[in-house]
Amino acid sequence: MEPNFDIIKTSGEKVKFSLRNLRSSLAKSGADDQTIQEIITKVKYELYDGISTKELYNRAFALLKKKGSHLASKYKLKKAIYELGPTGYPFERFVAAILKYSGYDTHVSQIFKGHCVRHEIDVVAIKNDTTTFIECKFHSEEGRNCNVKVPLYIASRYHDLKTHWSATPQNSTLDIGWVVTNTRFTEDALQYGKCIGLYLLSWDYPNNDGLKDRIDRLGLYPITVSTQLTNREKQFLLSRDLVLYRDLLDDVFFLDHLGISEVRKTKINKEIKLLCKL
Repeated sequence: MEPNFDIIKTSGEKVKFSLRNLRSSLAKSGADDQTIQEIITKVKYELYDGISTKELYNRAFALLKKKGSHLASKYKLKKAIYELGPTGYPFERFVAAILKYSGYDTHVSQIFKGHCVRHEIDVVAIKNDTTTFIECKFHSEEGRNCNVKVPLYIASRYHDLKTHWSATPQNSTLDIGWVVTNTRFTEDALQYGKCIGLYLLSWDYPNNDGLKDRIDRLGLYPITVSTQLTNREKQFLLSRDLVLYRDLLDDVFFLDHLGISEVRKTKINKEIKLLCKL
């Protein structure tokens, strides 16, 4: 029987608790049916009216971690991307890494001339003699979505860049502009982006090809998903521009620099291999 409880989202909105949603989120971690049912059974008896989604997540995460650290790592993906902050720079490098593994030649924080002014572009991706300008909108707080002001602003910058690009000799063609966010776009933002010709990429948009889908498909998880590293260690690695967890596999320099024991190194490597399927 479905428990009749309200849960409180990060935004403060009240919604009905859904076993189906909980089951779906656990399944996406890679947990088998037996593990999912065991967790659901335990969580159901700990529910109360007005429980926060954060508390619900923390409980499910703790139970998953007991079953396998790589399951817990994958389950915390969305939260892990928020932890790339507080600045947007690690997220930009993360987006560049995803595109690099998709066959693009990528660069971050590049300056280009526009018709009116110069612009710093978060990520430049080049593939098949086509250049793509990508702007990243990172939020470190849950519950904040990108409204229509974001694509409006990016569209104006892209128009200035495209005007100059079209008027001067170039070695490649300029693709449509991209806007990438770790949260979601409002309906107005999606509508405007589609109308003006911007490609919008968010946590779950486009359908089946959103940020989370690309991460899972490529096995490119951020360093912040790790259940084996401390927050201090993660921040140190991010400050050294190491954003992909898989890049830490069999690492010698950084792990030794952090003073990580051989036992922990073994656990880290095991988690990376299971999570990223290496």
